Amino acid sequence: MHYHCAMMKLLKRSLSLLLSICLGLVFIFSAYTKLIPVIETFEFSFVDTGLANWYVAPVLARLMIGLELFLGILLVANYKLKRFTLPLSVFLLLFFIVYLIIQIIINGNSGNCGCFGEQLIMTPLQGILKNIIMIVLALMVYFTCINWELKYNGLLVSLVALNAIIAPFIVNPVDYTYTSNNLDEKVNYPLELNLLYEPEDSIKVEIPKVGLRKGKQVLAFLSLTCSHCRIAAKKFRLLKKENPKLPIYFILNGDRSDFKAFIEDTRADNIPYSFCLGKTFIALASSHLPRIYYLDNSIVVKKVDYFELNQYAIEKWIAGSKIEP
Repeated sequence: MHYHCAMMKLLKRSLSLLLSICLGLVFIFSAYTKLIPVIETFEFSFVDTGLANWYVAPVLARLMIGLELFLGILLVANYKLKRFTLPLSVFLLLFFIVYLIIQIIINGNSGNCGCFGEQLIMTPLQGILKNIIMIVLALMVYFTCINWELKYNGLLVSLVALNAIIAPFIVNPVDYTYTSNNLDEKVNYPLELNLLYEPEDSIKVEIPKVGLRKGKQVLAFLSLTCSHCRIAAKKFRLLKKENPKLPIYFILNGDRSDFKAFIEDTRADNIPYSFCLGKTFIALASSHLPRIYYLDNSIVVKKVDYFELNQYAIEKWIAGSKIEP
């Protein structure tokens, strides 16, 4: 009987350790994929749900990633599971569930929930299901760990917490003064928009649905399958959502069969667009994509990439403020 009880305790402890390590690795993987290669889609989600503005969202996103990383390390290390790590982990998972429910209420169960960044695409509902499963596993650990916890020095744990929180800010720093790599290129020249309105090949070039040759416009040349173009489209969608009056227009390149996947991923169906294929697209956008122009009566006054897109700067420019090239 004594042998049987000892084996049961060992089995419970082994199961607890295995589940705790697995949960920790999921947290660490989640933090990694949100941060690398791009963190922008996670940042955008906070703006989309109204939890933060464009300035607060980058900081909040990195703090959340740091917390995920910290909890992942503690779960792998089996640190104070019942008293600290598991309750905080479940709280964070419940927060994400509520957050994803808000996403569904606002946008429906569409697009990427951002649980694993751009590396593993999941809908908000799939993200909720994943978090529920993790909560169930966390509860299993809670009821099987039998207070078997490895002891760690408090100072060491504090240093781990500090490093985990600041790591996202070091790996992918917040930069509100980001300068585009395009600034060295020529500006203040007319963009040959007649190529769009008087196309040589009407099959390859679709005449834009709005007048782009007059007034101030933000014109984005995007490829349907380009990952960076999709990130740009996601940010543009939010810009347009926050201020529907912004004059944003997409010139799209790619197989039309890819358009549905493009819209399902970016949800940028609130922005007018037209297709442009072949040499005309290259002539206007070059091979560097996404290509984003600020136009003033067909004159390219600024070139940016999606990092530098700023709702407030665009609004000031539209209102009449001078924009730095």
